[in-house]
Amino acid sequence: MISGFRPFRTGRRVLAALALAALVCAPLAAHAGEITVSAAASLTNAFTDIKGMFEKANPGSKVQTNFAASGPLLKQMQEGAPVDVFASADQATMDKAVESKLIDVATRIDFVSNSLVLIAPADSRLAIKGVDDLKQAGVTRIAVGNPDSVPVGRYTKAALTAAGSWDALSGKAVLAESVRQALDYVARGEAEAGFVYMTDARIAGDKVKVVATVKGHAPITYPIAVLSGSRDKATAAAFIKFVTGPQGMAVMDKYGFGKP
Repeated sequence: MISGFRPFRTGRRVLAALALAALVCAPLAAHAGEITVSAAASLTNAFTDIKGMFEKANPGSKVQTNFAASGPLLKQMQEGAPVDVFASADQATMDKAVESKLIDVATRIDFVSNSLVLIAPADSRLAIKGVDDLKQAGVTRIAVGNPDSVPVGRYTKAALTAAGSWDALSGKAVLAESVRQALDYVARGEAEAGFVYMTDARIAGDKVKVVATVKGHAPITYPIAVLSGSRDKATAAAFIKFVTGPQGMAVMDKYGFGKP
C-alpha cells in the first residue's frame, strides 16, 4: 500500500461529509423538489430500491433515475443533460467529470466497492475455471465491456493485460455497452463467458455461474457527487447522505456491494 494513501482517502470522505452536511443543514422540506440521478448500470437495482425509500422518507421529493455505463453518462452531462447527482463505477470517469467542471468537488465521496468476476452460462459444459481456459477452441465469444467507455471493460482489459492474455483473447471479445449488456450476453448463452461485477452476477441468479474472481486491476470503488449545476443541491446532497447512511448502505450490502 502506498504510504499516506488511506489517510488521504479518509480525509476526503470527511470533507465530503462536511460539504454534504452544509448543503442539507436547512430543512429539506423547504428545498424539496425533483432531482435526476445518473448512475452506473451496476447500481440499477440498489438505487431503484433506494429511490423509493428516499421519496418515502422525504415527502414531496421526486427522484428520476438514469442508468447506463459511466462513460455515456459522462458524455450526456458534458452535452448539457440536467443531472443533480452522478455515481460512477470508477474513479477515472469521475475524474473526467471533475476536469470538465461538472462536479461540486467538495461533495465527492467513495461509497461502495465491487469485484470483477468471470462468468459462464449456468448450463455450460465447457471446462472454464479461469482466464487461461478462455483460450480453448470451444470459447469463441467472450462478453467484455467496451474499454473505451465502460468501466468494467477497462478493469477487464487491465486484468487480462496483467495476466498476459489480452492479445490472445481480445479477438474473441464481444464488446458490450454496459456491464448489464455483458451479463445478458452470457445469461442468454450468446457468449461462452464474460466479465462482470460480482453484484451483477448475483442479480442474474441461476442463469449464470461465477467461475473465478479476477485480479490484476485497480480497486473497484464507486464515487458519488453533486453536480455543480444541480438545480436543487440541498435535495441532491440529501440523497447522497441517504445513500451513504445506514438505510442506503443496508441496501448496497443486500446487493453484494462492499465498503470502499
